[in-house]
Amino acid sequence: MEPRQADVSIPLQSSGWGAAAPGPRSDPQPRDYVLWSVFNVLLWCALGGLGCLGFPALVYSIKARDCKLVGDLEGARRHSDRARVANIICSVVVAVVGLIFIIITAIFIATLRAT
Repeated sequence: MEPRQADVSIPLQSSGWGAAAPGPRSDPQPRDYVLWSVFNVLLWCALGGLGCLGFPALVYSIKARDCKLVGDLEGARRHSDRARVANIICSVVVAVVGLIFIIITAIFIATLRAT
């Protein structure tokens, strides 16, 4: 008795535009935003010693990095998202405070020149 070959079909056309290649997908590693957090803490310390307003972002960033090193990617993503949101809030508040400071300084200089 002769061995039979199995019926094999190979698709000659692709399954469509943007079709992913077969095989295991690896999700990208979550970012930890430590540099951004340190920058926010230092910037807040420069603006009147209010560095404590940037610490929550720094804490979440370090937690994200620790979870990533341990291999807990879900925890790292969760802490990374929180660090990103805290950094965005911190950066926006720094920009608004800086803008208000510039406006007040400009008004003060204008009133000094007028008198």
